[in-house]
Amino acid sequence: MSAPIVVLGPTASGKSDVAMALARECGSWSVPQTAEIVAVDAMQVYRGMDIGTAKPSATDRAEVVHHCLDLVDPSRDFTVAEFASAAAAAVASIESAGHLPLVVAGTGLYLRMLTDPMEIPGTWPEVRERLERRLVAEGPLALHTELALVDPAAAAKIEPANGRRTVRALEVCLGGRRLFSSYGPGLDSYGGTRYLQFGLRWSREVLATRIATRVQQMMAAGLLAEVQALHGAGRLSRTAAQALGYKELIDHLDGRCSLDEAVEQVIVRTRQFAVRQERWFRRDPRIQWIGIDADPVAEVVPVIRRALVG
Repeated sequence: MSAPIVVLGPTASGKSDVAMALARECGSWSVPQTAEIVAVDAMQVYRGMDIGTAKPSATDRAEVVHHCLDLVDPSRDFTVAEFASAAAAAVASIESAGHLPLVVAGTGLYLRMLTDPMEIPGTWPEVRERLERRLVAEGPLALHTELALVDPAAAAKIEPANGRRTVRALEVCLGGRRLFSSYGPGLDSYGGTRYLQFGLRWSREVLATRIATRVQQMMAAGLLAEVQALHGAGRLSRTAAQALGYKELIDHLDGRCSLDEAVEQVIVRTRQFAVRQERWFRRDPRIQWIGIDADPVAEVVPVIRRALVG
């Protein structure tokens, strides 16, 4: 049986289409296999958030078994530790059935927790809220200076201007009473992994166009109504309400901007997010990148097939 396959890349890169094509054809390989898909996406875990998270269609889910979708109600925050447990269980279940796990990944941290299991610090919301207030009032340098006194090893790995990471490290040190740096080698260490990872790479300009097209398609498919129903019913947790497409349309529904302005912000922020996704994945030397000019399925599937079966 083949090792688990990961198809990864930024939003709108065509990951799901490639995974579905692979799932359809791997039954005809020299050693036929039945594939099941594991979705690694921080927002697709929420029920009812379908259009804005680009969940696989009902037709695709009926054709190929999908895992790690619709795990919880969007009114509840879902942690990376909870996701890692669910994803690992899904992969184990697929393999115990003699099937091939096809992992479709857009959320880098969630993927790392699956491919490189590691101890994850807990969360202390009250401590974090206090630190976030201080971040606004005092600035990141003041908190980084405090972190250097509490946990010098952690501070040495965090840029002084990176307030988000500094707050997280201090949250663990102060809330958990344990050094943030004590949680293993961390995300900057890349050891061996049994997962075969393939990354989809587009030119920045083409991907930007694909993102704009996808956002317009989502709007035409009823994204505004989806957000209105969830927001109006008070069903979105703080985490879910920050999802791309949802946050901007909530701003429109609450009267803070026009619909056109909200849609433009969705496009801009999604493009910015795609850049961050690429930067995250680029740090992992174990990923085999596949350049795409026009058609992700036609250009990527043969490369993966050759890597797996020759």
